[in-house]
Amino acid sequence: MSTLAHTMMTPARTADAGLAGPGELDRYPYAEAPAADRVGPPAWESADPELGRVGRRAAGSRGRGLHGQLVQQLGQMIVSGDLGADRPLVPEEIGQRFEVSRTVVRESLRVLEAKGLVSARPNVGTRVRPVSDWNLLDPDIIEWRAFGPQRDDQRRELTELRWTIEPLAARLAAGHGREEVQQRLADMVEIMGHAMVQGDALTFSRADAEFHSLLIQVGGNRMLEHLSGIVSAALQVSGGPVTGCDRPNEASLAHHGRIVDALATGDGAGAEAAMRQLLIVHPEVERVVPAPREH
Repeated sequence: MSTLAHTMMTPARTADAGLAGPGELDRYPYAEAPAADRVGPPAWESADPELGRVGRRAAGSRGRGLHGQLVQQLGQMIVSGDLGADRPLVPEEIGQRFEVSRTVVRESLRVLEAKGLVSARPNVGTRVRPVSDWNLLDPDIIEWRAFGPQRDDQRRELTELRWTIEPLAARLAAGHGREEVQQRLADMVEIMGHAMVQGDALTFSRADAEFHSLLIQVGGNRMLEHLSGIVSAALQVSGGPVTGCDRPNEASLAHHGRIVDALATGDGAGAEAAMRQLLIVHPEVERVVPAPREH
């Protein structure tokens, strides 16, 4: 097995991205929502109590600080419907409920606003936005939906999107082959093979995510390249097999190897065909994604 660092297989997280800069923390000192809008206990009072008490959780849970943990928890509550659309979010109430500072609340709301989950307006306050406004391509929202009530829809939509993106990406990659990229892809397949023999599903999935992300990035299409994070997120969510990448098996490994072989010879059609076969290893997918039409 080649000496390839496994650390590069850990996908970057996005919830901690973009802390508020100087002067930006004052974007959320809005007046509290009118009392009429806040009749009854806040929505999180009926939620799982374990979602609260952020300040007493182990620091760095899932590799996040307090700010990242609060983004994670509020995001999950919004996506699951525990905090419904147009629900007012009062920073003071959030800070008290989760035992975090106002600065942490402001930073967290700023990130959620960037994801389209909330909106903040002077004299109105911060409110939850409807699903139609969410950035559904954001990797964190993909993950939250995959573990929430919409898990079946999320996985189906991701599978359909991957079916659209990845065969084309494989074809394009065959025309942009570089020796170092070819070696890196081959390394990923080798790592996946060893992980499968050892029963190491985590290492297999990380190498798989690296393989697919790299394949999209080397195709020479910058718009497709921006979608590589979506595919990585799709490969990280769990909940029953949907594609040939969801669990280690000989067929999945063989199709990954065929893609690498096709890229090495510049065979775009072969790479595309191998990717299509990889995405329908499991029969469940055939009911989700129709076979391509013959022309």
